Amino acid sequence: MDGHGGGGSGTGAGSKLTRTPSSLLRSPTVRAGPGAASFHALDDPEPDDKKAQAPAKPRALLRLAHHRLRPGPAQPALLLLVVLLLPALALAALLLRGGGGSHHLALLAAAAGAALAAAAAVARLRGARAGAFRARASPALAASVQWFIGEAEGEEPQHHRASKKGAAEVREGVEFYSNGDRYEGEFHGGRCSGGGVYSFFGKGKYEGDWVEGKYDGYGVESWARGSRYRGQYRQGLRHGHGVYRFYSGDCYAGEWAGGQSHGIGAQTCSDGSSYAGEFKGGVKHGLGSYHFRNGDRYAGEYFADKIHGFGVYTFANGHCYEGSWHEGKKQGFGMYAFRNSDERAGEWDSGILKNSLPLSDPAVQRSLQAARRAAVSAVHLPRVDEQVNKAVMAANRAATAARVAAIKAVQNRIDGKLCFIDV
Repeated sequence: MDGHGGGGSGTGAGSKLTRTPSSLLRSPTVRAGPGAASFHALDDPEPDDKKAQAPAKPRALLRLAHHRLRPGPAQPALLLLVVLLLPALALAALLLRGGGGSHHLALLAAAAGAALAAAAAVARLRGARAGAFRARASPALAASVQWFIGEAEGEEPQHHRASKKGAAEVREGVEFYSNGDRYEGEFHGGRCSGGGVYSFFGKGKYEGDWVEGKYDGYGVESWARGSRYRGQYRQGLRHGHGVYRFYSGDCYAGEWAGGQSHGIGAQTCSDGSSYAGEFKGGVKHGLGSYHFRNGDRYAGEYFADKIHGFGVYTFANGHCYEGSWHEGKKQGFGMYAFRNSDERAGEWDSGILKNSLPLSDPAVQRSLQAARRAAVSAVHLPRVDEQVNKAVMAANRAATAARVAAIKAVQNRIDGKLCFIDV
C-alpha cells in the first residue's frame, strides 16, 4: 500500500465496496493488492443489493391443470328411443287399416309402455352425465397451492385461520427457487419472516433474521471462498454495525449504511496496512489515519478514497510533510522537514515545490495549523469497537436461532408433516 494516496485492500484504486450480481440479495468480497486504496468487488458469487434480496419465483408452487370435460353425444340414446317406438307405430297402422281386435290393443299398450320406460331411462342417463361433469369441472381445480412443512395433521388450513383475528401464525417451511437456491425456516403471511437459512446454490448462505422476505435484524453471511459478514441488516442490506472478513485476509469492522461501509470504521489488510477513520459510500472519506505497509503514516483528511485536504504525512525514513494535499499529492502551501532538521516551505504543485517561501509566511502558517488540527482530530476519532462487538454477538445468536428453525423444518418434512395451502 505504498504512495501518498493511502493504501487499501483492492486491486484497482478508487473502486467502491459494491456487491456482485445474483437473485438477494447478497454480499461482496474483496481481494488485496499493492497500490490499492479501498475494498473492491470480487468474483465471489454474491447477490445484488439493488434487487433487495428478491429470490426467483418459488418452484414450490404446484399448479393443478384444468381438465375440460365434455359429456358424450346423445345419438345412441335417441336411436334406442326410435327403435322402441317403431313397433307402436306399426300396430297403430294395422288397427287403422283393418280394424283391431283385443289382442292388437294389448300389443299397442305394451309397445307404448316400453317406449315410455326407454324415454325415462334416457332422461336419467343424461342427468347423471351432466352432474358428473359439474362435479369434475369444479373451479377448485383452478387454484394454485403452495407446499409448506410443519403443520400437524388435522390442523385447520391457513386460509381458514387467516380469516380470524390474530390467527396468522409463524411456522417452519421449505421453499425452493428456480436457480437452485432454497430457504428453510420461519414464514409469516406467506413470506420469509422470523429466523431462517437461505442457501445460495453452491455459493454460500445467510443465517439470521428475516422481515417480509428480506434480511432485517442480525445475521451471518458465509461464502464458499471463505468470506464472512456478521452484523446488522436493514431492508435486505448491511446497515448498522458489523464485521466483514474477506477470504484474502482483509477485514472491515465498523458502521454500515445501504450495504456499504459508511461512518466510522477500521480497515485492516493482509499486507499489514490499516486505516481507521471515516468512510462514505464504501470508501475512505473525511478524517482518518493510515498506516502503510512500508512504515509510512498519514493522519488528516480524505476525499473520495484519496488523501485530500489538510494532513500530516510521516515517512518511515523520518521525513515529514505538513500542509495541503490534492488527490494524494502535495498541493498548495506546506512544509517538508528532513530528518536532519532541514526544512523547505512554500507553495507546492503536484508534489513539487514550485515557490519557496519562509516558514513564517502567513499562508504557510495557516496551512501548517490546519494540517496539524486535522491530524489530531483524525487520531482522536471515537471508536465503535464496543458497538461492533455487541452486533457480532447478536448476529451469532440470530444465526443459531435460524439454524434451529431450519432443522425443525427439515425434521417436520422427515416426519411427514406436509401442508398444502391455497394461494
